[in-house]
Amino acid sequence: AVNTEETLRLMSGHADLVTGIQLNPHNHMQLYSSSLDGTIKLWDFMDGILIKTFTVGSKLLALYTLATAEDSVFVVIPKKGERDTFQLVSVKLTKGAGQDLESKELSVVLGGVGASMKHIAFGREGAYVVSVKGVNLQVYFFKRKLLNRFSLSTLKTKGGDNRFSCVVCHPTEDCIATGHADGKIRLWRNFHHKKEYTYSTLHWHHDIVMDLAFSMEGTRLLSGGVESVLVQWHNESSCQKDFLPRLGSPIEYISMASDGALCCTLHTDNRITIINSNLRFSRSIQGLIKSRDVKTGLVVDPRTKALVLNGEPGHLQFYSLQSDQQLFSLDIVQRQYIHEAGLKQSDLVKVAFSARGTWLATVEESEEVTDPELQLKLWFYHEEAQSFQLNTRINTPHDNHITDMCFRDMDELGDDSLILVTTGRDCVFKVWVMVEDTDPEGNVSWTCDFVGSYHNYQATNCCFSEDGSLLAVSFEETVTVWDSLTWDLKCTFCHPPGNIRKICFGRLTCSKYLIGATDYGFLCCWNLLTCALEWSAHLNIVVLQPDPVSEHIAAVSWLSKESSLFVFKPNEPRPIYIQRNLCKEKILLAAFVPRDEPEMTSSEKYPWLRKSQLFFLTDTQELMTLSTKSLEERLTPSSKQLAVEESLPVTPFSVLLGKHRQQQAQEDTDLGKPVVHNKQEQASPAVKELLHTPAHVLPSASFLCTIFINSLLISKENKSVEEVADEVEMESEKAEDDSDEEDVTAMEQEDTSHMELLGEMTCKLSKSQEKELRKIRKMDYSWISAF
Repeated sequence: AVNTEETLRLMSGHADLVTGIQLNPHNHMQLYSSSLDGTIKLWDFMDGILIKTFTVGSKLLALYTLATAEDSVFVVIPKKGERDTFQLVSVKLTKGAGQDLESKELSVVLGGVGASMKHIAFGREGAYVVSVKGVNLQVYFFKRKLLNRFSLSTLKTKGGDNRFSCVVCHPTEDCIATGHADGKIRLWRNFHHKKEYTYSTLHWHHDIVMDLAFSMEGTRLLSGGVESVLVQWHNESSCQKDFLPRLGSPIEYISMASDGALCCTLHTDNRITIINSNLRFSRSIQGLIKSRDVKTGLVVDPRTKALVLNGEPGHLQFYSLQSDQQLFSLDIVQRQYIHEAGLKQSDLVKVAFSARGTWLATVEESEEVTDPELQLKLWFYHEEAQSFQLNTRINTPHDNHITDMCFRDMDELGDDSLILVTTGRDCVFKVWVMVEDTDPEGNVSWTCDFVGSYHNYQATNCCFSEDGSLLAVSFEETVTVWDSLTWDLKCTFCHPPGNIRKICFGRLTCSKYLIGATDYGFLCCWNLLTCALEWSAHLNIVVLQPDPVSEHIAAVSWLSKESSLFVFKPNEPRPIYIQRNLCKEKILLAAFVPRDEPEMTSSEKYPWLRKSQLFFLTDTQELMTLSTKSLEERLTPSSKQLAVEESLPVTPFSVLLGKHRQQQAQEDTDLGKPVVHNKQEQASPAVKELLHTPAHVLPSASFLCTIFINSLLISKENKSVEEVADEVEMESEKAEDDSDEEDVTAMEQEDTSHMELLGEMTCKLSKSQEKELRKIRKMDYSWISAF
């Protein structure tokens, strides 16, 4: 929703990447979608219902619709037998009664087209189609069946680059606008003739023009690129232009609303910006930012339970997993990022939170390999400002790259026990503590308290035990254990060959164990009480992640291009859960996010997911999680899920009403009255269907009335089996009994009087006998008078 930024519909059904969505030009309540799974789906997006699925067969790379092309859409597919060659084809959508249909009737329109959706555009009223690729432009006229080709020079003179990057057509005139790799925009006219064509040039962008869009009237042209600036050109003149700068990240796509009131830009950082027609910022919908490289790892903010990782260059993003939106972005580097290839700039590489989330430690370094510029910053969270503020900046905390850092998690002792440990390639680990400043305000700052080393080996990893009494630091092939009070070396562990890749302590009942993974393919578990190896397994572990609220540890291995998940407890060498071939991509990072309340899952397969949820980040920067719900539950459309009570707004009246109901129920319980529960609280299927089935597919109201009313009735308690059976039999003849109700009533009264006269001689009839007797009385015996 453009007003609230909320997700209205989530439609699932494609088995691969969605490559295109287009509104149905013949029904504004529907849209088409295409995917690499080779299907085109028609959706009713207002109700979130899948109407039709058309199977084409080939991978679909782009999708286009035309109002003049009935029962047909245009898609880009790979050309059979040729690599990196694509063609634009027309797909005739099969008509049929079923939901799944095959559409194999394809007609080739253009060959040698680009694979991107921005490389093809349809002209005024669908009279022609334009395709760009490299330095070549093709125009195909449908009625005349004429194909014109135009080429630009391939020479890159004076910094120019004529390669096409995007194309768009004027909505009312025969005009084509093309964007180029050198930042130029060309406006083509008179392209009906091969030799008499003309073009004019607009130039403001210093780098590639990533997308173009005309306004609905065609009087304005919008362009965007890597400068993060939306440029509006008036009347195709380079002198009349407006700018909307500082949009945050490069503009990848531009789209105009059908009424021209709003403009939408999609950015490379997974953000949608909504802009008014007067070029004023309206709203922004920010998802998980796809960073160039997630160097910080996946970290969980203890306060908000948000996922924290690299965001925009030099920024730290706090991403809410519940709402699938960014909470806020924290500028760590505090320098303007320059989008220029080959320029060495500082970036964020390490992040750590204290146990209560009040302190944040960050490390930033330049991209220099030999002599990097390092800065360690400590941030304190201010409740009044509701944000982190810089407390201490330490220049060159180590002489070489910082490899790891962690806080001592002793939240019950307060801030006085806070300790930060950093490890570096300069063969030392350093301990940082808080000290009070000399100023009268009593502020605190951080300083180095201890420097430790081991045989001049590089320090690679560090972690504290659960109670904070021990510190484990890995030095290449050796793991050292230190006392966190005296900083004495207690013991060392080694499992050659291979350097230590990851280490972590066990928790709760398994706190006496230390787990380590080597780059030679071994997972080791050492007992801290006996100082001996407890067990080891031959696994190429790339991710080792302990659950902060349980004894479970998740380990991800990478072998033969396959990621596998192992979940285990350190006191048992046998895993409690194994998932082979977890995903096709390589998993780089993982994080356990504690749940607000333990999940009462019915499946015995995932008992280790009751208190936490496990998230993965792959090398393609896809964020995934393991779900305890079945596939049917996850794919159930939102229109079929009963969420009426959850969607009601919390108003003062609803709060008062809820308190009144609770108080009344408590009084009834105290007085010994039976508490009657509303049948609606049982989530009746009849109520679900009536409330959430779209109106145009509902049966008639007369048919639903009986079912709906019966679902609201409260059943009697303590019924006998005979009474229930009799009621079922009586329902089928209710209509007949009602028609002669008066006669039956009179007869029953007459029978009663006779029974009273007979006294003990009369036998009481059962209900089934009374029913048979009423049938006999209602029979028509007039035919006997004929005899």
